[in-house]
Amino acid sequence: MARKHSKPDHYGDLQREDEAPAAAVPCWLCGRPTGKTIVWHHPVPKSRGGRDVVPMHPICQQTLIANFTNSELQRHGMDVDGLLANPNVRKFVDWVAKKDPDFTATTARKQR
Repeated sequence: MARKHSKPDHYGDLQREDEAPAAAVPCWLCGRPTGKTIVWHHPVPKSRGGRDVVPMHPICQQTLIANFTNSELQRHGMDVDGLLANPNVRKFVDWVAKKDPDFTATTARKQR
């Protein structure tokens, strides 16, 4: 029978000297390094047959969802330049470029 509560690992939080810190993964949309929270986004929505995932900031994913339908995301696929051609997305990426990787804010609602 399994234990209900496992023993605490007092040394699990310490980083070993021979291990290098994990490199920050760049965001697929804005290119900034990701922070503590990474969203694994499907560029082609799962409902449209998408299987690939890319790392993104939560705020970047919210911006895509607010500006594109699933059909539009399917048409763009993995083409970031096509998404950045949208003036709202371009304006957002230029604005968020100077922000901290863990920056979060409310984004505009869907414009449909």
